[in-house]
Amino acid sequence: MRIHELKRRLREAGAGPSHEQRILRLWSHALPRDSGRRLPHSFFPSSLMEALPAIEAELAGLARIHTVHPGADGSERLLVTLADGQTVESVLLPRDGLCVSSQVGCAVGCQFCMTGQGGLLRQVGSAEIVAQVALARTRRKVRKVVFMGMGEPAHNLDNVMEAIELLGTVGNIGHKNLVFSTVGDPRAFERLHQERVKPALALSLHTTKAGLRRTLLPRAPNMTPEELVDAGERYARATGYPIQYQWALLEGVNDGEDEIEGIVKLLSGKYGVLNMIPFNAVDGVAFSRPSWARCEEIARTLHERGILTKLRDSAGQDVDGGCGQLRARAAGGAPVVLRRGAAATAAATATAGSPQ
Repeated sequence: MRIHELKRRLREAGAGPSHEQRILRLWSHALPRDSGRRLPHSFFPSSLMEALPAIEAELAGLARIHTVHPGADGSERLLVTLADGQTVESVLLPRDGLCVSSQVGCAVGCQFCMTGQGGLLRQVGSAEIVAQVALARTRRKVRKVVFMGMGEPAHNLDNVMEAIELLGTVGNIGHKNLVFSTVGDPRAFERLHQERVKPALALSLHTTKAGLRRTLLPRAPNMTPEELVDAGERYARATGYPIQYQWALLEGVNDGEDEIEGIVKLLSGKYGVLNMIPFNAVDGVAFSRPSWARCEEIARTLHERGILTKLRDSAGQDVDGGCGQLRARAAGGAPVVLRRGAAATAAATATAGSPQ
């Protein structure tokens, strides 16, 4: 279901703008119909009252919790069943955050991510995205929503932006607390500039080498790291929100001194922060994370050279932490062995061809 279809059904049932807004607000906040000062029977027209039970039942069925996996860090990884039986993952994060999925599967095929190994199965509708937020709000407060779960938001742009519009209005999420995470797509950058609700932007960088990035993110749009950062910088200056550059630290692939030099050259003076996230271990995946001491050394060196860097650990490391892993296990699929060798070869080739 998409939100504009839901609005059409409400209008056909006799809802006016204020009725529609109230219903969407209650739904997105997981509140009962009789919340607030005015009772529905005295506020809603009778035709809407007659139609609401069926609509509310359908909304309740958009997303249901299949399993809950609490983490020692306060996170909760949720395997969520959609109305057609497909499953996606949502993660309740510490400090009132929520990570949502925008696709069932993913077409980008990042070598270090479990989600993309099975390809794209279908898009997640805008109402299904908001339903993940409503479902999470039955468990705890949600004040920040990041589109960093299963899927590439730029490949489901209409649904994602429709969900962001609702969450940034009646959903009561601050615009800078809505985070659109993408591998980069010229269409997405153009669209984001046009929207009324402009989210913060997280860009998956992962390397400063164009060849290595094509290997690690094989079906991402063909944007070089320089082009990606230039597009991010324009959006950051236009919105006033610093860009969050994402970097999954892979041992022997993108954790060398050459990458440190590349980062300094690429991001010096840019309005952004570099989030370095040691690789989130996944069964059957040949990549590994550098030692924590090495991660700290990289972050410290970048700080000393003027790059605002945050070293982060992925939420839910102890509960099937790799994105897509819960879904794969629930489906009974065997672990997928990703091609670390190809990435390592590309890294070595890029290093050999770069100036020392």
